[in-house]
Amino acid sequence: MVTTGLVAIDATILATAVPTIVADLGGFSSFPWLFSVYLLTQAVSVPIYSKLADTIGRKPVILIGIGLFLLGSVLCGFAWSMPALIAFRAIQGLGAGAVQPMAITIAGDIYTVAERAKAQGYIASVWALSSVVGPTLGGVFSEFVDWTWIFWVNIPLCLLAAWLLVRHLHETVERQRHRIDWAGGALLSIGSTLLILALLEGGNAWEWSSPQSIASITAAVVMLVGFVLVERRAAEPVLPLWVLSRRLLATTALVGVGVGVILIGLTSYVPTWLEALLGVSPLVSGLTLAALTLGWPIAASQAGRLYLRLGFRTTVLIGIAVVVLSTSALAVLSAEPSIPVVAACCFVIGLGMGLVAAPSLIAAQSSVGWGERGVVTGANMFARSMGSAVGIAALGALVNAAMRGTDAFSDPERFGSAATGVFVAVAVVAVLTAAASLAMPRDRPAADLERAQDVERPASAR
Repeated sequence: MVTTGLVAIDATILATAVPTIVADLGGFSSFPWLFSVYLLTQAVSVPIYSKLADTIGRKPVILIGIGLFLLGSVLCGFAWSMPALIAFRAIQGLGAGAVQPMAITIAGDIYTVAERAKAQGYIASVWALSSVVGPTLGGVFSEFVDWTWIFWVNIPLCLLAAWLLVRHLHETVERQRHRIDWAGGALLSIGSTLLILALLEGGNAWEWSSPQSIASITAAVVMLVGFVLVERRAAEPVLPLWVLSRRLLATTALVGVGVGVILIGLTSYVPTWLEALLGVSPLVSGLTLAALTLGWPIAASQAGRLYLRLGFRTTVLIGIAVVVLSTSALAVLSAEPSIPVVAACCFVIGLGMGLVAAPSLIAAQSSVGWGERGVVTGANMFARSMGSAVGIAALGALVNAAMRGTDAFSDPERFGSAATGVFVAVAVVAVLTAAASLAMPRDRPAADLERAQDVERPASAR
């Protein structure tokens, strides 16, 4: 729970401080990189960490992640320019790439399907607390202290999380000789980076039809195709292709992509949108956004009861229907925003997301045993992280094209139109995610599933 809190607080604390950071360091057109570089390094490292976790164990991997997250946080606190802050956020992302999936994988190891319904409530409480603490701290630090404290606050949390894991998590893993798929990892990392670079800088640093843009996209496609070819031949692929050949795993991965885009689109632009158009303080905009991350864990804590009775697919469909309606309402009402209306829309979106994100992931975890659970969890988290990374890049390109070199505070009316475009795009992604949810295979209630089979729970994971 403490380890989950590292990622949960970081998900909301930075967005409220973006205007203050930009005012101090400059570089409004580059601020999407603060999110995308973090999400990119997180995404491309998740499959590698997950593969290592299935071979050397979960504990050393999650401790490495905490160490990198701590190092990145300290360096971010000392950042002297926007490029430096972006570079240090990349180190944070490398840490988060181990922290978030390993926490979820460990929960999958030590709890059965039925027990996870209750454990999910405990973990959801972390997100509920962080949904209030994160934006509040971000607003308070930005307005009354200094924005660097949004990174200093991670230091005691990292130290506490590491101490608790060293003291209480015990696992016995059979040591074997393994071949690390360095080629696959390198191709995936480079290809994904070039894709994000093309999306973020196209129409901003260079024209979409420019040689730089065409070269970046072409190279990204070549690298990713090469990655698929390498994975087909690798003895121990970093991201096994069977993960995408199984219908349940493929569809839940697509749902994860949608979740990533929706979450990053709202958390990145709602605070700046409110501060630019309505002139509210970072604290108020942060608390408005907190409605999203408050509704999420409330629904997630109750999702276990639904999927135990109705099944995973039905639970996800109920949640995504709520998300489609609420994101559409936000897009329609964004032309004339008000704090209560935006907060209400965000809260309902959070309720829907709580019924989508966790049940779809647990459905994927429940379909495999211990030896494959790390890879499956990692693949799902990779999909969500790539959705966030590509999403913030694409939405950032949309906003930069609309702003044409100005920023949100010098031209708030144009930024209001750009933000409306962002919310329309988020609503469209919600509809596409609903289509992916419909493609999930029909399943029995999870309670029946657990009674019908012996759930693998090795002594090393207890």
